[in-house]
Amino acid sequence: MSGFKRASYHHGALRPALIAAARDLLSREGPGAVSLREAARRVGVSATATYRHFQDKEHLLAAVAAEGFVEFAENLRSGGALAFNGMGVAYLEFALKYPGLFRLMFGPLLKTREKYAELAQASDAAFLVLMEGARGVPGAAGDNLETIAYVAWSFSHGLARLAIDDVISPEQALKIARSAPPPPRLC
Repeated sequence: MSGFKRASYHHGALRPALIAAARDLLSREGPGAVSLREAARRVGVSATATYRHFQDKEHLLAAVAAEGFVEFAENLRSGGALAFNGMGVAYLEFALKYPGLFRLMFGPLLKTREKYAELAQASDAAFLVLMEGARGVPGAAGDNLETIAYVAWSFSHGLARLAIDDVISPEQALKIARSAPPPPRLC
């Protein structure tokens, strides 16, 4: 009988560590580089350990996107006391700071978010922040709040994609976001 006793390794906070590793991979190399195996390797655990927290790569990416939406909503809230332009600038700044995460958040996973409860909740909460901002637009009330929120989302998102896809410069996009008038009064 050997006196060698194998010490068991316990990570402690594996789920957040895997999400952080996936975010790092996403920002450096894009979503194609993200895998459960590579995230596990970066964290220093076996690939099989990841399955205690994520059933597959899509679930890991959904968790990354959900975390992104939580941060995104916080940025929108801090965008000038929910002023229309402040939120647009915050939207754009987030996209410019985290282009890979931004693309993931608003990519195909968003269309299937109901498969991932955490992602559905976080993305819906971010949209509610846009709805709160819509309340500050002159003439906004009742049924048109959602329309105004969608107008703001469409404008900000389009501007963000133009900037992160190098169609226009980030400086030009920020100038536009800062000077954009609120949407016209909607009946």
